[in-house]
Amino acid sequence: MKIIIEDCNPDEEEQIIIRCSNMSETVMKLISELKMGQKKLTGTKDGNIIMIEPQNVYYFEGVDNKVFIYCKQNVYETKLKLYEIEAAYENSDFFRASKSVIINISKVRSLSPAFSGRLEALLFNGEKVIISRQYVPELKKKLGL
Repeated sequence: MKIIIEDCNPDEEEQIIIRCSNMSETVMKLISELKMGQKKLTGTKDGNIIMIEPQNVYYFEGVDNKVFIYCKQNVYETKLKLYEIEAAYENSDFFRASKSVIINISKVRSLSPAFSGRLEALLFNGEKVIISRQYVPELKKKLGL
C-alpha cells in the first residue's frame, strides 16, 4: 500500500482519496476509523455535558431504557440508543457482545470461556464483560480466529 500526503492551500478543503481494486475489510476498517476520528460522543455526568473520544470508550451498556458509556474510570449517560451506536461504529473496533452491551475490542486484555458457550472479556481497566454465545462466532470472525 502506498500513502501519498500532499499539502493543500489554507482555503482548500482537506480531502482523503482512497484508490483500491476492491473494498476489503481492511479498507472498510480504515474508512470507519477515519470517520470515527471526526465523531465525538456526548455524555452527561452530574449535570455536565462531556465530550468523549470514541477510542477512550471501553463499552456501552443499555440498562432500564438508558445507555451508559463506560470509560477507564468514569461512566456517562448518553441519549443515543445501542442500535444507533452499533450503526455509527460498524466496521470499527466496536462489537455487539450481547443485547445490552457493545464493547471496544481494542480495550480487551483477554478472553476466556464462560458457562454455556459464552466468553468472558477482561478489559484493560479490570472490568469483565460477558459475550453472549450468539455473538461469539461474529467476534471470532472479527478477530480472525
